[in-house]
Parts: sequence; C-alpha cells; structure tokens
Amino acid sequence: MENSIEKVSVIISKGSLEGIYPGLILANGARAEGIEANLFFTFFGLDAINKKRHGHIKLSTVGNPGLHLATWLGGLPGATSLMTAYMEKTMAAADIPPIPDFIEMIADTGAGLYGCKASVDLFKLTKDDLITQVDEIITVGEFYEKAAGGQIIFT
Repeated sequence: MENSIEKVSVIISKGSLEGIYPGLILANGARAEGIEANLFFTFFGLDAINKKRHGHIKLSTVGNPGLHLATWLGGLPGATSLMTAYMEKTMAAADIPPIPDFIEMIADTGAGLYGCKASVDLFKLTKDDLITQVDEIITVGEFYEKAAGGQIIFT
C-alpha cells in the first residue's frame, strides 16, 4: 500500500491513567500491525517508567470533563482513589493490562522506550530510577532522529 504507515513515535507527557494509556494503546496497536513504534516519555509522562511511580498511577478526577463529574466532586477526599479503582477494574474486565505489565508487553514486541533527557534532569532522575525496559535517556534532537520518516503522535 502506497500510503501505509511504517513507523510511529508516540510522546507521552501526562502522568495520569487517561494521559498514559492512549499512548500505550497506540504503540501496542502499531506493533500488532507490524509498524515500528517508539515511545518518548517526557515531563509527568516519566511517571509511567519511573520504578517508584509506574505502579501507582491515578485517574485525574478534578476538572476531568470525560468523567462527567462536577469539579468539586472530583476534589472530595477519596474521590481519586475510588475512581482510579473503578477504572482499573473496568479496564481489567476489558483485558487492558495494568501500566507496568502493558509497558513490559510493548517493550517485548520490540518497541523502543526512551526517557526525555531534559525532563529526567528537571526531576533529578537517573536511568537507575527508570524501569529496565527503557532503552535510553535521549535529547529531543535524538528523539527527532529516531522519529524521522515516521508519524509523531502526541497524547
């Protein structure tokens, strides 16, 4: 096919369930279709690959229009934990794996996982703070080199 996509590079910049999963789903779908995929984790998206945080990602409840809740309701004590648990249960019923398992699965398909050097430096992290599936910490310029010739998707 003339206009087929052969490579995608997905940028994950948000550290919430609804900020991380779309990028993982797109990368996983690309790999399932035989499309080369790279994931670039920047700013709060680094939480998805941070050893201490990736198993504790929460759903953003305050000001999240997709929840169809009043903003004040999302700010009540326990609302975030309750809605996160509900969403995780719903996703498990739909066979969508938890973030750590999903990232491992995507990495096992050969997708590249990269941390943003500027963000890693900003948050005073090192490669040792990141999960083992992360290939490298790279600059934005290096990301563009890896993305060259493909589609860039920002989630």
